[in-house]
Amino acid sequence: MELHGKSRRTRAEYGRVLRRFESFLTEEGRGPADGASEAAAASHRDCMAFVHELRRDPDLAESTTATYAAYLHRFFAYMTQVGAFDANPMALVMEELDERIDTDPARREISVPRMRRFVGGIAHPLERALVVTLLKTGMRVGELCNLDRRDLTISRGPAGDNAGTRAQLDGRPDSLFVASEPSIGESYNGEERTASNKRKRGTVIPVDDELSETLVRWLAIRPDAVSPAEPLFVGTGSGWGERLTPEQVGRIVRTHAEDAGWYERGAGATENVTPHYFRHFFTTHLRDRTGDRGVVKYLRGDVGDDIIDTYTHNWGDNVRETYDEHIYSLLE
Repeated sequence: MELHGKSRRTRAEYGRVLRRFESFLTEEGRGPADGASEAAAASHRDCMAFVHELRRDPDLAESTTATYAAYLHRFFAYMTQVGAFDANPMALVMEELDERIDTDPARREISVPRMRRFVGGIAHPLERALVVTLLKTGMRVGELCNLDRRDLTISRGPAGDNAGTRAQLDGRPDSLFVASEPSIGESYNGEERTASNKRKRGTVIPVDDELSETLVRWLAIRPDAVSPAEPLFVGTGSGWGERLTPEQVGRIVRTHAEDAGWYERGAGATENVTPHYFRHFFTTHLRDRTGDRGVVKYLRGDVGDDIIDTYTHNWGDNVRETYDEHIYSLLE
């Protein structure tokens, strides 16, 4: 973790969680009967029992429990990858946890028809493209800002302006690639970034007809980018041609949310519509329509290598078709 640039605080937190798991396995009466006494032999049952113990701890919020479970999952995934352990018993636990733990707070409920009217009131091509992209993909605002032109392939628009150059997009028309690598302050594709991506692995996201139409209209007026990285979204006012920052996107969303009565200064996440709210909207409505948590998790970038391969290898069947069949309409 140190070699990968993780902070001392993060490394210490991982250490506390792993030592707690070790104590859980070795102290009599804490783990399940006939459970493992060391991590290398831990089973799915042992790990689930540990998570249940965390959830019973009155000092831990559910979001903290989810974070601790993710730490243990990454530990097992690494140990399995390097051959120290035979399997990752936390992989199935993480799938089951998603049925119980929601790391987002309760939020304002907005129906698809109301959101459609909201989008219909956004006239500026850039601002509409930002909002529709967030709503149709569920990506984080930092991931949105880090998109480069090479990350998008669309079949509409002028010749020569439709194909992203990412290898991950080969054979996948009308798609967006969201990488996991960009980090704030680091140079990526020849440009220092102002935001970090938080995906466990790069993700290919389908672009449906509505998003394609919205992006084509934006690209028709998009200023020439200042950066050689060719950011997908750049400023059209102050900062002409410069990559947008999460703060700028947040201000744009806040302005439209205030006009809709969906934002009040001083209110919290339960009331206000922000860029992150659109991720919640995407997750809730697409999950309810598909009934497939795995596909939604893939699109959100929430699954690691040991689970994501299923969706990567069968991308057309498991993601594209499911997405195209169930994604909600936002354009009137």
